[in-house]
Amino acid sequence: MARARTGARALGAVLAAVLAATTLAGCSSTGGKRAEDARKAAENARGKAAVTTPRWTFAMVTHSGDGDTFWDIVQKGAKEAAAKDNINFLYAHSDEGQQQAQLVDSYISKKVDALIVTLAKPDAMKAAVAKATAAGIPVITVNSGSAQSKEYGALTHIGQDESVAGEAVGEELNARGRKKALCVLHEQGNVGHEQRCAGAKKTFGGQLQNLYVDGTNMPDVQASIEAKLQADKAVDAVVTLGAPFADAAVQAKKTAGSKAEIDTFDLNAKVAAGLEQGTLGFAVDQQPYLQGYEAVDLLWLYKYNADVLGGGRPVLTGPQIITEKDAAQLREYTERGTR
Repeated sequence: MARARTGARALGAVLAAVLAATTLAGCSSTGGKRAEDARKAAENARGKAAVTTPRWTFAMVTHSGDGDTFWDIVQKGAKEAAAKDNINFLYAHSDEGQQQAQLVDSYISKKVDALIVTLAKPDAMKAAVAKATAAGIPVITVNSGSAQSKEYGALTHIGQDESVAGEAVGEELNARGRKKALCVLHEQGNVGHEQRCAGAKKTFGGQLQNLYVDGTNMPDVQASIEAKLQADKAVDAVVTLGAPFADAAVQAKKTAGSKAEIDTFDLNAKVAAGLEQGTLGFAVDQQPYLQGYEAVDLLWLYKYNADVLGGGRPVLTGPQIITEKDAAQLREYTERGTR
């Protein structure tokens, strides 16, 4: 009898274990289905408005040249915020200040509901921004022109303080033991670029020299850097002011037989890979996705609720120094085009 009861208990334990396993599998299946349903719902919602406010039209006009991946990231942020906020988003660009101003004028004529502009060449843009604000069109400046933004009548500025960012670069070069650096300016007349190099020169303990190149001609950029590195073997650091130009500097270093470290402002997938591989030393990230996203979102908040973030002071998105140890963590985001 004892053996029979023991056998019964054993059988009962087995049945209980099977039942528990079945129940757990059912719960896991249900939970998995719920998670999958939630994921699909989120994907279906992506790109759809999350608000019921009117379908306003916001336009962004930047100083970007053709093929600059930095501005692709800014646009991605702006477009995703626009989709969420039920905004019709328009975009135009020109690296010529007068043409940029004309683009702003054209959007004013179309009576857009809000404008996002850059002030890389503030003198050329002053009248256009004044015309927009006089027409009752709210303006937010992004990326360039923090010093002029409030004076010109913009609600706020979103970006990094270029002088502070440059100072961070000088300090990083000091920490890396660099003694002689080139600061490569790819767009003459861009006040933000001048501020970056001036900031770096202010804090850098070594020598820093500006090198002006034609950013619309990448072979010329590479050739100019190569010639400088060949002529002065003491240069041990090259700082480019945009991610697309970092690769040109890397190639110039190779052909010149230089041992200079290549560093850059801004981040993209290629820069992140270069940091991981050691072909780049560091990058200065100002989070362009955030600049585009927040510009649209803050204009929506202003139109909807008269909100102004930061009390009119600049809303900072950088600088953040990115090195090899950070690159792997950011790879996913750079590959999808949001960092």
